[in-house]
Amino acid sequence: MATNGGNGHGGLEATRLHRFLRYSHIFSSAVREIMETRYLNEVSPSSLTLPQFHLLKLIALNGHHQVGEVAEFLGVSSPAASKNIDKLERLGLVSREHSKGDRRAILLTASPKGRRLVRKYEDLKALRLAPVLARFQPEQIDEMAHMLEKFSVLLFDSEKSEEGFCLRCAAYCEQSCPVGHVLGNCPDEKIRSRGKAGDGAEEAL
Repeated sequence: MATNGGNGHGGLEATRLHRFLRYSHIFSSAVREIMETRYLNEVSPSSLTLPQFHLLKLIALNGHHQVGEVAEFLGVSSPAASKNIDKLERLGLVSREHSKGDRRAILLTASPKGRRLVRKYEDLKALRLAPVLARFQPEQIDEMAHMLEKFSVLLFDSEKSEEGFCLRCAAYCEQSCPVGHVLGNCPDEKIRSRGKAGDGAEEAL
């Protein structure tokens, strides 16, 4: 398994790295294939992509978004963003309306159907993960989350990307996120900042 031969320090490090990379990729695949794609397909009769669903979730959590922000959220061109918005609107998951503060601005709001879809997905995920997490001690879960956070922050810090907004958390946003701090482009942080700047200008929908 060691790539640089020998039974000394170099071989041990190569073996450790191989095992770490192996299970990092397996964990990443498990999250994407099961916790995201499979569960989303179970609750949604429509073929939503993960970026489309993450956008819906972000809108449902934060109230409303300007249409012009969507391209940044998805990290795509404006025409591509419009196609995503059109699909979500066509499925009845979001609606467009004029901003009360600026009639020229168009806001996106999650519909009751869209909010129900997000809740259904989160409920399914919690239900399916419960028996898996029950096999760990609470402190083990906390430590695992801490180590995943630490590794993610260090990796992103060493390989910074300036492409689009972050959203690496799949819209499980929290304030003072260390990953968002490293990348400096959290969409949720921008929304909160915008809300503070225009406090009272818009009602939460």
